[in-house]
Amino acid sequence: MVESDRERGIEGWIWSENVQPFLALLARYANYDFDGTDWQVIELGLEATDDEHTDRWYSYPLVGSDHHLEVHLAKAAGGDEVSVRVAGTSNPELLLRADTLIAAFATRLVA
Repeated sequence: MVESDRERGIEGWIWSENVQPFLALLARYANYDFDGTDWQVIELGLEATDDEHTDRWYSYPLVGSDHHLEVHLAKAAGGDEVSVRVAGTSNPELLLRADTLIAAFATRLVA
């Protein structure tokens, strides 16, 4: 079965402390106004997630004027990582940006 453009996505993981800045930047690329209320909802939604069980992932839409993204998130059991899947667009530039953000936020910066 061939994946449709709307089902295609980028997957990876990021550190839990990077979830908010990751989503804020991704939302910006979609031209979505991500604010504190969005973060509060996502933070609550992440509490009961488990990346080892597909039925325990949390999904949040980022519907901007340019793109509609669906972000799927789940915490790693016993770890500081959060698994991420970004879907909903076939725009190659946005998919590359999402992939780059995931790679960047899987890095812990040393001060």
